[in-house]
Amino acid sequence: MNEQRYGDSERPLTIAMVVDTSGNRGNGTSNSALQWADELERQGHRVRLVGIGAPDFPARVNHVPLVSWVAKKQQMQFAEPSDTLFRAAFLGVDVVHLYTPFRFCQHACRMARQMGIPVTAGYHVQPENITYSAGPLKHAPGIDAIIYRLFDWWLFSKVDRIHVPTELGASLLRSHGYKTPITVISNGYEPRFTPKSQRAAGVPAPTPFHIVASGRLSNEKDQITLIRAAAMCRHTSSIRLTIAGTGPLKRRLQWTADRLLPGQVEIGFHRNTEMPELLRSGDLFVHPSIADLESVSVIEGMASGLVPVIAASSLSAAGQFSLLDESLFPVGDVAALAQRIDWWIDHPDELSAWGARYAEHTRTHYSVEASVRRFVAMEREVIAGHSGARNA
Repeated sequence: MNEQRYGDSERPLTIAMVVDTSGNRGNGTSNSALQWADELERQGHRVRLVGIGAPDFPARVNHVPLVSWVAKKQQMQFAEPSDTLFRAAFLGVDVVHLYTPFRFCQHACRMARQMGIPVTAGYHVQPENITYSAGPLKHAPGIDAIIYRLFDWWLFSKVDRIHVPTELGASLLRSHGYKTPITVISNGYEPRFTPKSQRAAGVPAPTPFHIVASGRLSNEKDQITLIRAAAMCRHTSSIRLTIAGTGPLKRRLQWTADRLLPGQVEIGFHRNTEMPELLRSGDLFVHPSIADLESVSVIEGMASGLVPVIAASSLSAAGQFSLLDESLFPVGDVAALAQRIDWWIDHPDELSAWGARYAEHTRTHYSVEASVRRFVAMEREVIAGHSGARNA
């Protein structure tokens, strides 16, 4: 491959995208990979998905004692590395893009390097996501910093470029000593998430008032705060709550909901194809998460015409989506969240008007089409730099 070919900004790219669970939209990382793969192909590029469930380059499942059991509850599996698989998948590609810092992608990185192929990686697994679900381990001094360093040592120091979805993510990596160049690109949302019809001015808030939340059912997503806040609201009797997700805390969350809001809460997994309809059925989107590198679920909610109410947390980038104070509350503050929910129920005209504004803002700034175009530009830059270094 010559330098002129790499410098051709119009030539379609062939990209290998390596993600442990490639055929499952049940978790955010896999969903993002499949979403980008579809859009890349729509824009004329060629994508080779590599991982469990991939159509052309499927990997075997790697069963890790205890860890795999926990991960499976969150719709994730670990893939078994294979030199034969990687050689076949990477032959003739322009670049390899990795999605997790674990064994499968580590091995893929080594194989791509041996084959002389440039490598980029997305930072989709936040160390805090691990430690908040790690029981007593989360209280160990400096544990988050240790995991940041491990991820860098395992993978991110060995790639040509890191993609992160937000400036917060980039700041976190730099603060933990990452030296690899970083590019910030939102994961974006798919066009099937379209705005619902907004109520006319003067029409009161509906009964029941439907609050939607979406995310992994785990400690760092803090859905327990949402359940307690809904039970504290002045309008609690008119609230219906749907928490879409799966994870290790399902039983605990359902038990709490049944005790505080009997018959008013649905908690469980929704297929990705069902999410646009579910979101359009909602009146308010609440995101109480403590730690998030971006949170595509908030973007999808806003694109569907829902006003978000988001936890303001130093470890979460989701707060960046807020367009007004009433869309934020202090992380973990049950009373403050209850006040925000009551405020929006009491102000149906503002709810409708701001829902339309959030939908338009999201359409303008966070489309997956624009994100993938920026991703392709990043990959072309890495490929050209790699070719230049080889020809120097």
